[in-house]
Order: sequence, then C-alpha cells, then structure tokens
Amino acid sequence: MTPRPPFPPFDEDAARQKVQAAEDAWNTRDPERVSLAYTEDSVWRNRDRHVVGRAQIVEFLTGKWARELDYALRKELWGFRGNRIGVRFQYESRTAEGQWFRSYGNELWEFSDEGLMRRREASINDVPITEADRRIFGPRPESEHGLLLPIF
Repeated sequence: MTPRPPFPPFDEDAARQKVQAAEDAWNTRDPERVSLAYTEDSVWRNRDRHVVGRAQIVEFLTGKWARELDYALRKELWGFRGNRIGVRFQYESRTAEGQWFRSYGNELWEFSDEGLMRRREASINDVPITEADRRIFGPRPESEHGLLLPIF
C-alpha cells in the first residue's frame, strides 16, 4: 500500500489538497490511476450502486466513462473533521446519442491513516442540458483551483 499524503487529521489546507487531487485524478478518466487513491477494501455507495474494493472500482469507473462521454468534473470542499471530508461537486458529460447532462452531488469521504480513501458515499442528481448550456470544459486550469461552484 502506497501512502497518499496529506494524511489525517486534516486541516483546511490538507482537505483542499485532497479535494483538488481527487478532481485532477477523476478528470484523467483513467480507472486504474483513480483506484490507487482508495484502500484495497474501499467501500462505495454511488447512487444506488455498492462497490467494494479496487477491482470493482476499476470496473465501475470503466463502465461509467464508457457511458458518460467527455466527462469533466469540478469538486469543492464543503467541510472536514479528523479523517473525514465532505465535498460538493458538479460534472458534465454526454451520452453516445449527444444528450448533455450536468450532474450535481455531494460526497462523504473517510480516509485511512495512510491517506487512502476507505469509504465514499455519493448522492447525485442529473439534469439534461443543451450543449450551449455547458460550462465545464475539461480539467480545471490551475488558475481556477479553489473557485466556488455555482449552485445552478
């Protein structure tokens, strides 16, 4: 197991670093790379799906990014305490048929002492949008790190 700093307990700076690192990793759309931020036995609830362990994380993310094309994500720190972080996020993606969606959600994260996420709970709502309504285009430039997300 390779430790992933920063380590809990988190202060605000460390929590922000974890959130940005997660955003950056997910925007690669590389399931193997993303899975390395989680413990071998990590437990997820994602919408109505339950995922356990890195192999299932890779399988889940591979399917997700095969369906959610041109996926681009933004995350925002909502709160933190000890080894837990709360996150608000938005992402945009399109179906193979060309329908765009903006997905809004919240995540609850819990970390091991080694800085790996051992629990992730995600609640997500999808809103159909037109291509003209898009506002998330690829990974966030460094100059925009830490900017707050609009509510709508």
